[in-house]
Parts: sequence; structure tokens; C-alpha cells
Amino acid sequence: MGGRAGVRSAFRRWRADRPFWGGVLLALGGAEILLTMKASMKVVLHVGMQGLAGYLLPALMLLLGLLVLFNPAQRLFYSVTGVLVSLGSWPTSNLGGFFVGLVLGVAGSSLAFGWLPDQEPRRRRQRRRLRQGEGAAVTGVQ
Repeated sequence: MGGRAGVRSAFRRWRADRPFWGGVLLALGGAEILLTMKASMKVVLHVGMQGLAGYLLPALMLLLGLLVLFNPAQRLFYSVTGVLVSLGSWPTSNLGGFFVGLVLGVAGSSLAFGWLPDQEPRRRRQRRRLRQGEGAAVTGVQ
């Protein structure tokens, strides 16, 4: 049981050092669009180019989501490119995977763009402020 807790805390540390949810949502958006392109439905809507771009843009979204996760230093470039590619999936890939993949891609890219690596997690900050406030109340300094 101690090994499992160690793996969990290691994953939490790894996740805290990168825009995790942004990368996951961007990758999920790309995967969803790819799945709707390959869906075996009787009624599949194809708007725009039927060729390579319909598969290239969602594959690029999936790749950009993984790059955000594993190379967070370049997150700004990946997230801006992710928004553009997500919006480009509208005319090329079943209206952006029936809107779901498009929305996931834009939301994930926005989260990755807005992520600030220098901030501590909120819970720790709140606990620290409470401790400092209690110490200030005891010493009389504010």
C-alpha cells in the first residue's frame, strides 16, 4: 500500500508541474474528432474538404495535447496552435466532431495558455495565508 501512495504522490507532483487538464482536453478533442471521422454511422456529415485535412487536423490536435503534457515549456506555442487547429476542424472534420471535439480543443488550449507555472496550488496558498494570519494576530503585526 505504501508503494501505491508513492506512485500517487509522484503523479500529483508531475501533474502540478504542467497544464495537465489543458493538455488532456486538447488531446481528447482531437481523439473525439478522429473517432467521429471513422464512425460507422449511416448518416455522417462531411462538410468541406474530404481529404487529408479532415484527418490531419484532429491528429495534430491529439499531438499538440500530448506535447502540452510532456513539454510544458512550449505551452504557449502549442496552445495557440491548438486553438487554430481546433477552429480549423470546423469546416474539415464533421463540424469539429459535431461541436464536441471543437469545444474540447478550444477549452483545453485556453486552459494550457492560461496556466501559470510559478503559482502554488491554491490549497497550499490558503493554508499558508491562514498560518501567517494567525502568527500576525499573535505578534500583533499585520
